[in-house]
Amino acid sequence: MKKILITGGAGFIGSHVVRLFVNKYPDINIYNLDKLTYAGNLLNLADIEQKENYHFVKGDIIDASFINELFETEQFDAVIHLAAESHVDRSIESPLDFVMTNIIGTVNLLNAAKKIWGPSLGKSMTDKRFYHVSTDEVYGSLGETGMFTETTAYDPHSPYSASKASSDHFVRAYGDTYGLPVVISNCSNNYGPYHFPEKLIPLCINNIKNNKPLPIYGKGENVRDWLFVEDHARAIDVVFHSAANNSTYNIGGHNEWKNIDVIRLLCKIMDKKLGRADGTSEQLITFVKDRAGHDLRYAIDSTKLQNELGWKPSLQFEEGLEKTVDWYLTNEEWLERVTSGAYQDYYNKQYAH
Repeated sequence: MKKILITGGAGFIGSHVVRLFVNKYPDINIYNLDKLTYAGNLLNLADIEQKENYHFVKGDIIDASFINELFETEQFDAVIHLAAESHVDRSIESPLDFVMTNIIGTVNLLNAAKKIWGPSLGKSMTDKRFYHVSTDEVYGSLGETGMFTETTAYDPHSPYSASKASSDHFVRAYGDTYGLPVVISNCSNNYGPYHFPEKLIPLCINNIKNNKPLPIYGKGENVRDWLFVEDHARAIDVVFHSAANNSTYNIGGHNEWKNIDVIRLLCKIMDKKLGRADGTSEQLITFVKDRAGHDLRYAIDSTKLQNELGWKPSLQFEEGLEKTVDWYLTNEEWLERVTSGAYQDYYNKQYAH
């Protein structure tokens, strides 16, 4: 039976990818490798953890010996690499953590794949794939017009985006130098269920529910392209199975919003859902000092992906945001266990025995 390793599969985007692959491909063994940092939550996958084709492995991609042994033992046919430190604020505080996980960790995975797939061992790389999932932040910042395309020059501005840009370059270099069958995608901001509540949308949903301030950087003028996370998972599925080796695809929602407008819409939805008077939640908006190196605008042109592989987003932002709010209000126990830290005990109760 074919084996696919998905790194970072207990995280926000990773858990949606793991769920999709486990349910859609019952004849493929899906291995979820996750270190279970603060952002890794096995509760995200409680609904599929008993499936016969799902396997969880706790481990750190920084540990080269562990990664090499895992690859040797399991002989993976493909890798979908999502494991990463991803929060920009944390990268400003601790840039070396991002260098280690996002760069060194990626190179460790590339080396392990090269070793078990390499022609030097008399093995063919036919039907092998190393798929690196990246971010639009590697491109830097846009002015008021224009969009990122697959040929946009890299111009990272934060330690996070610099680490992801470096890992992208290593993946391409291994494709060129060693003939490793690599693919890269760069995606815009994701939102949806199971999002860790340090990020803008889930943070504000939780704060509105608890009548806490809604901190908005600067004047809230920064623009982001938003994509529902399940649409991203579908795009990853399409790229993984249909893209040519050494290709790159941008994944986006054609869905640009200023941060302040996102939060105002969120306030309106929350007021309706919570039975509050319209405008109540907007009073919680609090503008705070802008983040260092805060890019003004991101916009993804995903025309190539739509034209060549037939993918397109399924939800408009208003619909997706309402669906997201409904999920958080329905899953209060999940949110409470994340905000309290209780979710971190789940591994010990379910797996560590």
